[in-house]
Amino acid sequence: MSFLNSVINNSKKFEDPFEHWELNKPLTNEALEEITKADIVDPIKHNLLYDGTRAIDGGEGNFREGISSGGEALKFRCFINKENSKKFPHLNKLITELQSKETQKKISEMINKDLSNSFVRIEVICDREGFWLKPHCDIKEKLLSCLLFVNKFNEDESLGTDFYDNNLKKVKTIPYRDNYGYFFTSGPNKWHGMEKKEIAKERRCLQVNYVTFKTDWPVD
Repeated sequence: MSFLNSVINNSKKFEDPFEHWELNKPLTNEALEEITKADIVDPIKHNLLYDGTRAIDGGEGNFREGISSGGEALKFRCFINKENSKKFPHLNKLITELQSKETQKKISEMINKDLSNSFVRIEVICDREGFWLKPHCDIKEKLLSCLLFVNKFNEDESLGTDFYDNNLKKVKTIPYRDNYGYFFTSGPNKWHGMEKKEIAKERRCLQVNYVTFKTDWPVD
C-alpha cells in the first residue's frame, strides 16, 4: 500500500495559495519503472502543428487536425484501462489500492468529499520541449486531482506544477522531484498550471484522479 502509506506518513498539508498536500515516495520502484518505460509518442518528431499543450492528443481512433497529411491520431498520453492494463501490472496494483475502501475513505476525510461512488482514472503523461499549461481550475467532476512526478533524467526541479492565487500571481512551484507529487480537490479558486520552461529530455508524470464519470475502475 505504497500510495496510502505515503498519504498517511509522508504527506504534508499546505494552505497557500489553496489547500493541498505534497507527498513523498507514493509509488513503488516497479510502478516508477513502468511509467518510465511507457511508450509515448514525441510530437516534436512528427509532422504536427504542436502548440506545446496536451490538446494535441486527438484521442484514440480519431482523425485529428494538426497532422498536415491526415492520418490516425497519435497518443501523447496513456490512460490505463482494461484494454492495456496487462502491460502495466504494477500500475494495476496501484489502481486496486486506489479502489480500496481503506484508501478512498482516508482521502475522502482529508479533502472533505465523498469518494464512495467515484471512479479511478490514471494516466501516464510525458511532456516534451515546448510544453506549457495555462493557469486553470479543474472541472468539478475531478473529485481528486493528483500528479506524481517521475524524474529519471535529473530535469530541473522548477518543472513542477505552478500554483497561483486568485489574481493569477504565481505563489509556489511544487518541486519536480522523482517519486514526489501533490493532490487537492477541485474548486473554483484552485488555479494551477505550468509556465513554459526548458525541458531537456522529458517531463514524465502519473496523473491520478477520482472522478464522477464512469471509467473501467469503480471504487469498491
